Amino acid sequence: MTRFFPVLALAAVAASLSVATPAGAQSAGTQSGDDTEAAMIVATQLRSQGYDCVDPHKAERDTSASTPGEEAWIVTCDNATYRVKLVPDQAAKVEQID
Repeated sequence: MTRFFPVLALAAVAASLSVATPAGAQSAGTQSGDDTEAAMIVATQLRSQGYDCVDPHKAERDTSASTPGEEAWIVTCDNATYRVKLVPDQAAKVEQID
């Protein structure tokens, strides 16, 4: 069951990122910290599926590719950028986009 831990942890990060804050209340430093944390979680999932993700530093939710119950993320690593669709209780669907 631990192999799905990154998906659960990423859901927690997504929930914290989607909390509404007053305009200007969220600093760039806080946002970049959240991006880094999300990137590390998605990179862990990528690596567990055999993809190479060197120094992940950014993850953004891809709302256009997300569906109910399946969140899609764009994760940027030094060597590649991936679209990762997290599917509960299954391997993530991964597409290298650069």
